[in-house]
Amino acid sequence: MSHPFNFSVSLNQVPVLENYNTYTSHAALRQVVQAYGGGWMEEEATAFGRLMGGREMQEAGTMANREIPVLQTHDRFGNRLDVVNYHPAYHQMMDAAIRQGVHAVSWTAGRDGAYVAHSVLSYLKQQIDEGSSCPLTMTFAVVPSLRIAAGIAQEWLPLVLSREYDPRHIPWYEKKGVTFGMAMTEPQGGSDVRANITFAIPAGGDVYHITGRKWFCSAPMSDAFLVLAQTGKGLSCFLVPRFLPDGTKNRLYFQRLKDKLGNKSNASGEVEFHEAWAQLIGEEGRGVPAIMEMVRHTRLDCATGSAATMQRAVAEAIHHCRHRNTFGKRLAAHPLMQNVLADLSLESIAATTFAMRLAKGFDSALHDPAEMHFTRIATAIGKFWNTKRAVLVLGEALECIGGNGYVETSVMPRLYRDVPVNAIWEGSGNIQALDVLRAMQKDPESMEALLQYFNQARGLDPALDKQLQQLASLLDDKDMLEFKARIVVEKAALAIQAAELIRTAPPAIAQQFCQARLTADRHLTWGTLEDKHALETIIDYTHAT
Repeated sequence: MSHPFNFSVSLNQVPVLENYNTYTSHAALRQVVQAYGGGWMEEEATAFGRLMGGREMQEAGTMANREIPVLQTHDRFGNRLDVVNYHPAYHQMMDAAIRQGVHAVSWTAGRDGAYVAHSVLSYLKQQIDEGSSCPLTMTFAVVPSLRIAAGIAQEWLPLVLSREYDPRHIPWYEKKGVTFGMAMTEPQGGSDVRANITFAIPAGGDVYHITGRKWFCSAPMSDAFLVLAQTGKGLSCFLVPRFLPDGTKNRLYFQRLKDKLGNKSNASGEVEFHEAWAQLIGEEGRGVPAIMEMVRHTRLDCATGSAATMQRAVAEAIHHCRHRNTFGKRLAAHPLMQNVLADLSLESIAATTFAMRLAKGFDSALHDPAEMHFTRIATAIGKFWNTKRAVLVLGEALECIGGNGYVETSVMPRLYRDVPVNAIWEGSGNIQALDVLRAMQKDPESMEALLQYFNQARGLDPALDKQLQQLASLLDDKDMLEFKARIVVEKAALAIQAAELIRTAPPAIAQQFCQARLTADRHLTWGTLEDKHALETIIDYTHAT
């Protein structure tokens, strides 16, 4: 009698989720891109989604995180190099993204919906790799800060906005395109950048010499960095290039790369400045407002990136459950698993919608002052909420896949380690919540714009109306505002998500969201939807392959 088992065949195992289109398979994303003015880039997004979902790019994301960056401080003769070396897969992803204009389209499209175009491309890119999205974000976000100094902008912006990726370690003015990093935080300060003790001494004109140490320098392989340093008039913002105008190496020295929890493909370094050559951006003592233009744009990408990683994890969970058989049928056909997948999908849809609504706000702010004020405060709300919810979603999505998702050959461990960085970078949860309060208290127009937005949402849904009443009561209690700041931001975030889903999503999805997220007896774990209506619709709206 022959043995009944063929050990060369794996039974009931799930195929790898690859060679699919991460844009066309995501109905929720396509819907909000159309609704928020980015429909003109449907063809580009479709092509980029096909590229990002392909096996080649998926493998590039894996390899760039397996073979992580290495700092080379000296050559064999002892000369300083301060070069970060990467696996070719990293450069492959950077090249694809820059050629697509992920970093540039918002500044070069010249039409409405340009920020939405940036955000959807960034969203698709983020799903294959968190780390290489960091320098792309900073190169995108540096533009408004550079524009403060006309001479600097004239020299640098053509290279910043170039669609040619040039990783060579040569002077910036000899390159086809450049990338930017930033260095703000110091060991003694962290988010308290005013504790900065790096100092800058005038050397004539707009040139200064900077001396000090930065605890975190993001993307140390970049061609230039925005750096905060103290002058006689206070904290100021400077551009510090890697090479001097005469082609010699600038006096910035990298001490080590951080060994981080996740975000492995991206280098983060500790750097010392020894009278490094720098140019002042804006006015002395106005460094925080100057660099905050960059920070505000990076916060948009934090909200978008968290929504993207959330979506990738939920898509992996749905794919697994659609292909895995348990107890006589597909795992996705079991009612309890349907509940979990629909609940996770609902969260992904809401986060994606919120991120794209922020991008629309950046677009509208160019000609609508009220929208500008609303977006300033809503960006901090969205950054706070999306980054926190993504961490929770990743844990549950991993559980849906089980042991096959817990091994390092799966993408899930990498996503799980990567996702907390967006909550920490550019100000953690408390910083975002306090920024919301600060805007409410010191920028009356932002508060007025937010209240006007909520007034326009009244009557859309009874649960939303009740949420807005509770939020108004919290705002009236001035003595407890800081203590309850996270509650305020949470309720505001859920109200914005509900309002936007009602306006853009199929009614069944918006209704489920309002019932599940806005009612007083809402539950604290995933898979606790009480209405069985439209669960498959919600799941398909998230991932349809």
